[in-house]
Amino acid sequence: MSRRFANIDRRQFLKSAAAAFALARYGRAGGPHLFEEIPPDASGIHWVHDNAASVDHYLPETMGPGCAFLDYDNDGWMDIYLVNSGPSDFYKPSKPIRNALYKNNRDGTFTDVTEAAGVAGGSFGMGVAVGDYDNDGFPDMFVTAYGRPILYRNNGNGTFTDVSEKAGLGAAVFENHWTTSAVWFDFDNDGRLDLFVCSFVDYGAKSHFSCGDNKLGKHFYCIPRVFKGTASLLFHNNGDGTFSQVSRGTDIEKATGKGLGVVAVDVNNDGRMDLFVANDTVQNFLFMNRGPDAAGKTRWEEIALAAEVGFSTDGRARSGMGVDAADFDGDGWQDLFVANVDQEMFSLYKNMKNETFTDVAFKNQVAQATRLLSGWGLRFFDYDNDGLLDLFLANGHPDDMIDNYSQQVKYKEPLLLFHNDNGQLRNVSAEAGPVFGKSFPARGLAIGDYDNDGLVDVLVGNNGGAPVLLHNNAGADHHWLGVKLEGVKCNRDAVGARLTWPAGGVTRSRVRNGGGSYLSAHDPREVLGVGTAKAVEWLEVRWPQPSGRTERFTSLPIDRYVGIIEGKGVSQSPVK
Repeated sequence: MSRRFANIDRRQFLKSAAAAFALARYGRAGGPHLFEEIPPDASGIHWVHDNAASVDHYLPETMGPGCAFLDYDNDGWMDIYLVNSGPSDFYKPSKPIRNALYKNNRDGTFTDVTEAAGVAGGSFGMGVAVGDYDNDGFPDMFVTAYGRPILYRNNGNGTFTDVSEKAGLGAAVFENHWTTSAVWFDFDNDGRLDLFVCSFVDYGAKSHFSCGDNKLGKHFYCIPRVFKGTASLLFHNNGDGTFSQVSRGTDIEKATGKGLGVVAVDVNNDGRMDLFVANDTVQNFLFMNRGPDAAGKTRWEEIALAAEVGFSTDGRARSGMGVDAADFDGDGWQDLFVANVDQEMFSLYKNMKNETFTDVAFKNQVAQATRLLSGWGLRFFDYDNDGLLDLFLANGHPDDMIDNYSQQVKYKEPLLLFHNDNGQLRNVSAEAGPVFGKSFPARGLAIGDYDNDGLVDVLVGNNGGAPVLLHNNAGADHHWLGVKLEGVKCNRDAVGARLTWPAGGVTRSRVRNGGGSYLSAHDPREVLGVGTAKAVEWLEVRWPQPSGRTERFTSLPIDRYVGIIEGKGVSQSPVK
């Protein structure tokens, strides 16, 4: 099966008439704004999320949606997947509601191919995790839900098949589990992607609480504190298309939480992927992967309290929602981020290199900027290709009645952008463009370079509204190298790989973590910014186990995407 990677530059893309029109009208490519909102008429994305809003205010109504960038047809261009609600025990839609898959037309526009691809959903959807679990070279999708989750296997011909039951991930497995964020990662280093699924609260129409002012007959969404927590689930990939639940008896099962966000990250640099889970109104969890015990079973140790990431600095449980991990300060150790509800402030946890963390949100303008906000989707990425990881936050209050009883906190909230100035984050939202002056009921957030210009774009899912597609104009004068890793002995997605590259006298490194954000999945390619440097001197890839090999590549092109296959070198095949 052939591999095709985007091997284009900005000039080639601008040859497209449609792209040239978009540039002229919306100010792309060196326009005045760092991020430009692309309207539906320009993108072709006319899908709108239906949150099933009702006067009864059932909690699932306010929790979605998630979204994803993925290249489902392997043509080298990022496509888009959007998750919708659907039938449930409290909601019977008057007309069919479906998720949406949009194919990238390679000219800045997208076409809805949902029905042909067979990925319309059918449950009250929440989010999506993307990963090639069967190592066939095509990305598969796991769609979480209040109700039955769905595992869509990519058939490699533009269609997907629901293989949930066949794979051992059927409805019975998730009975009494409201699934939210999920992540594909290889926890036992056997070369196959396993699956961790966050489980939220024990909830159902029959156990619905009525929260609000009963005298006035006004209802609002209950704070999850009033509901019982549940245990999240870990599934091992058996290598034959099936999965086995392996969290029974481990700290993952014992740690009853209210999971909303998860990122797979190697916290202590031991070569094993750990899990950081954001919980709503109870402590967060940090599950350390201690490797196999005497019986060969992976041992998990929950250490959030000792690591100082479980509670706020004054010992309170907060409303954790979105999470991410990245080495934002460039010291070679992965730091953590968690977004909370208003009045709680968000946390940026610096890795102290001994399985403990220190909250440095105040030192980085994050705490001050988020005191009155509620955060969901978020991501560390280098938006201006200067080599340093910046931070994008999508916000929105969970209670659509909040405007009626608060003068400071609003239901719709602004997006936030932080620029990394040599390891120090600075709030640059005010100068990033008009879209940052708007407010949204934002939930999921995904990043991806949908036009292959090397500047990573942003997709935001809005509760009960249309998604927001943001084109990145920043760093047009900076150079970059785009890399799609393909594992052979290690997992195909190369989750856990470390990339190191020197350019312009500075050597930087980055790890491919799994998941991150809220309910969403990202472009699997890594865009390595080099600023004003004219070349990448070399690129070193340390592949995850069971490979563990380190390879160094030289004479790589600049301002291009390349594919690197473990043990087989660099592919520079042209786009179809």
